[in-house]
Amino acid sequence: MAFDLQGWMQPHLLRVEQALSDWVDAQAPAGLGEAMRYAVLDGGKRLRPLLLLATAEAVGAEGSIAALRAACALELIHAYSLVHDDMPCMDNDVLRRGKPTVHVQFGQAQALLAGDALQALAFELLTPQDGSVPPTVQAACAGLLARASGYWGMAGGQAIDLAHVGKRLSEDQLRQMHRLKTGALLLCSVQMGVACGADVPDTARLALSRFGEVLGLAFQVVDDILDVTADSATLGKTAGKDAASDKPTYVALMGLQTAQRYADQLAQEAMQALTDTGLPRERLAALQGLAGMVVHRSH
Repeated sequence: MAFDLQGWMQPHLLRVEQALSDWVDAQAPAGLGEAMRYAVLDGGKRLRPLLLLATAEAVGAEGSIAALRAACALELIHAYSLVHDDMPCMDNDVLRRGKPTVHVQFGQAQALLAGDALQALAFELLTPQDGSVPPTVQAACAGLLARASGYWGMAGGQAIDLAHVGKRLSEDQLRQMHRLKTGALLLCSVQMGVACGADVPDTARLALSRFGEVLGLAFQVVDDILDVTADSATLGKTAGKDAASDKPTYVALMGLQTAQRYADQLAQEAMQALTDTGLPRERLAALQGLAGMVVHRSH
């Protein structure tokens, strides 16, 4: 039987949404909670949490509170990065997830603080003091997320991006930029899922990391394609922004058709990496489905 990805996703999405709603406090001072919840809730594909939960299932950690907390922490980091990236000092965008960006809705100062608070809350979620998550898992996940979101990860990639507006990059330079800016957090989704498991074989661990790296690159290639081929209503953000801003992209470097072929090639590499894990096929079905969704998505 074919794997029912939507059937798998639905309960996981509901669990993540409920947890985020519970953990992002509406009572934060001076309206800050409202801005934080606006940034996180009611929008987004939740790809990173889904990847983490699917990986946790693949390594036998399905249903664990550690995986749920890690999944929500990832989404908080992703949301904070979008809040800051959209601000006038960076990408200056007015539309995100089909609604006005946080700084448009709440003002720049409140948006900046909301992003800061979401980042801090992510690490609070990873380190509960109630004994529900083993200290070794807390430390592993906190370290992985810090590196993926810091200067050798997402923040560093954004710095490279901003520094090269209007400049041509080689394919290697573009790959490195996106490996940090987008790929690091997607790879981290897989690595944190593995960290929630116990006694994961090295072969599986390494192959899953390779899967995360390839999928992160595929996501960005498709994102660049959609910026050219989709409209703002479909994307939920401003279409054509990369080209208008003269940003380096895979479409600008390779052309549209070559970029599409490259995305298909990366999808095949991701599937091979899953095969190389040596894990039972039924435990990999959700990861395979999510990889297909990444490459063939329309927004």
